[in-house]
Amino acid sequence: MLRILAALIFFTRLPFWRLAEVSGEYFKKVVSYWAITGWLTAGLSVLAFYAASLVLPAGVALLLAMATRLLVTGCLHEDGLADFFDGFGGGTGRERILAIMKDSHIGSYGVIGLILYFGLYYMLLSGLPVSLAGCAILAGDPFCKGVAGMIINRLPYARKEEESKSKTVYSRMTAQEYLICAVSSLLPLFWLPTATYLCAAIFPVATWFLLTSLMKKKIGGYTGDCCGALFLLCELSFYLGIVVIYTI
Repeated sequence: MLRILAALIFFTRLPFWRLAEVSGEYFKKVVSYWAITGWLTAGLSVLAFYAASLVLPAGVALLLAMATRLLVTGCLHEDGLADFFDGFGGGTGRERILAIMKDSHIGSYGVIGLILYFGLYYMLLSGLPVSLAGCAILAGDPFCKGVAGMIINRLPYARKEEESKSKTVYSRMTAQEYLICAVSSLLPLFWLPTATYLCAAIFPVATWFLLTSLMKKKIGGYTGDCCGALFLLCELSFYLGIVVIYTI
C-alpha cells in the first residue's frame, strides 16, 4: 500500500502525504503504479465532465474536465511536455537537449507544443458524444500511463541521479511490478463501449515505440520530462484512434 501511496503523492497534488510517512525508496517504484493514479485522475475528470454537462454545453464541460486534471496533477505532465518540445525542438546534441529540458523557462517550441496539444485534445474529445468521450478518458488516462511507464524497462536514465529534477531515479520493474502495471492499465479498457474500440490501443503503443526510439537516438535514455511527454502524446494518439474508429 505504501508504494501506491507514494505514487499518489508523487503524481498528484492531493494531500495523500498526510495519510502516512513514505520513505524515499518507495518513490523509485512509483512508475509501476502510475496507471493506478490514472484511475483517480480519470475518475475525477469524468465526474466533473458528466456533472457539468448536465447544465452546461458539452464543450464547456470538457474544458472543466481538463482543468480538473490539471489541478489534481499540478500540471506535472504538461510541464514535462513543454520541456520535451523545447529540448528536442531547440537542441542539436545530447548535452544541449538535456540542458534545455532542465531550464525552468519555457521557449517557443514549448508554447507552441502545448497549444497544439490542448487544441488537439479538445477537438478530438469534443467531436465525440459525451458518454463515449467520458469512457475514452476513463480508459485512456490509466492505459496510456501504463504504456508510457514501460519506458523505464527499455531505456536507462539519461542523467546522473543527483542531476534529476525530483532527485529520484526510477528503478526498473520487477516481474511482479510489471504484472501490476499491465493489469492496472489494461483493466480500464473495459470502460470502452464495444470491443471495436480496443483497436485504438494500437495507436499509443506505436507512439511509445517511435518516441522512445527518438529518445534513445538523441539522448541515449529518458528523463522525467520525457515520461510526462510520452504519457500525454500516447494519450492523445489513443483519443485519435477512438475518433477514427467512431468516424468509420
